[in-house]
Amino acid sequence: KSSILSFLLDGVHPHDIGTIADREGVAIRTGHHCTQPVMERFGISATARASIAFYNTRGDINRLAEAVDKAAKIFA
Repeated sequence: KSSILSFLLDGVHPHDIGTIADREGVAIRTGHHCTQPVMERFGISATARASIAFYNTRGDINRLAEAVDKAAKIFA
């Protein structure tokens, strides 16, 4: 099985989240993820998306959380 988490941080553009995550060694996707019609419907231009699979470790998840927290603090 796999799991996908799409998210937004209030006041932080998803591309900024992606840049900070990348600098922390965490790969996530940002953009409209081929869902433009539904995103337009809800007034969302982009999201950040993390894909988690069987090969990810707790350390990977912790690094993702730390990267998101860092983005929130930078743009707060």
